[in-house]
Amino acid sequence: MEVFILIEILKAVLLGIVQGITEWLPISSTGHMILVDEFLQLNFSDVFVNTFLVVIQFGSILAVLTIYFNLLNPFSGRKTPDQRKDTISLWFKVAVAIIPSGVVGILFEDKIDELFYNPVVVALALIIYGVIMIFIEGGRRRSRVKDFSDMSYGLAFTIGIFQCLALIPGTSRSGSTIIGALLLGTSKLVATEFSFFMAVPTMLGASAVKLIKAGFAFSGFEWTVLLTGSLVAYVVSIFAIKFLMGYIKKHDFKAFGYYRIVLGILVLAYFYLL
Repeated sequence: MEVFILIEILKAVLLGIVQGITEWLPISSTGHMILVDEFLQLNFSDVFVNTFLVVIQFGSILAVLTIYFNLLNPFSGRKTPDQRKDTISLWFKVAVAIIPSGVVGILFEDKIDELFYNPVVVALALIIYGVIMIFIEGGRRRSRVKDFSDMSYGLAFTIGIFQCLALIPGTSRSGSTIIGALLLGTSKLVATEFSFFMAVPTMLGASAVKLIKAGFAFSGFEWTVLLTGSLVAYVVSIFAIKFLMGYIKKHDFKAFGYYRIVLGILVLAYFYLL
């Protein structure tokens, strides 16, 4: 029994690490989870496992709120009235941006998962979006939107349309929004940070829905496993976000594109050639 407990806790730690890294880098958490799931399966009910894989994202959300607390807090005493107004405007732009994926997700997410959640689709999405990422960086022009105050509500909504593509497994939520924002003329910094901020209400909503559907009916040990995975995802996300923001100040996204292509080929090779 003690060995079982230790092994399941260790699995939660490893899954939290994968979540914390892959959620924010534009490399597809789904693609990695499919591979990890082949070797690392939690020994709990399907209801708990499905809830765990979504709710550990809550730790990643807290990482964003921790790092960007001052920027995202409209009530900060350090801010001038104009800065508070800009922060409220930013939240409204985030709200507008998540409308498309929210509507499409509510109406079609189950059907999309049924049709597309398989290794072939995930691998092809990894490869195709890797190529797109390399192509965009190779021909990108000067940015027109270098600050959130330059972003219109229409632009925010259009970026949100790109997030709908992330409903296809293997696409990457951050990857699709970053690609969309870059195509629409934002700077790398604005594109990346806006993808972070869009994730906050998106993940909060997804986590809440999963917990409500599960009825919060978990054992004490299951809650321990869930909290462990979330805590690890939080800590790892802090490092992943800081790494990405430091990286893009000196480099472009091409490396992530090449990585996606290699991972997609590995997924295809593992499931269909080995």
